[in-house]
Amino acid sequence: MWLWHMCFWYNRLEIGVINSMVVKNRLKEIMDERGLKQIWLAEKIGIDRSTLSSVIANRKGTNLETAMRIAHVLDLKMEDIFELVNDD
Repeated sequence: MWLWHMCFWYNRLEIGVINSMVVKNRLKEIMDERGLKQIWLAEKIGIDRSTLSSVIANRKGTNLETAMRIAHVLDLKMEDIFELVNDD
């Protein structure tokens, strides 16, 4: 029974740590370095430019499929674009 309690509290601690984190991206920096336009990337990945603009500004998250499309089009690994950071 004590093992269950340890696992329960450890999992609650881990969940709390994860819940205080958010996904941020480096899209603006990457696109600026490469001289890319938002409309170009939006068309390549099949989403609206205004949606992409919100993602680039970290005002809106993206789903896994769109994140993978972005990485593919930019020829980067997802972890080179997206990172999990503390929500300060």
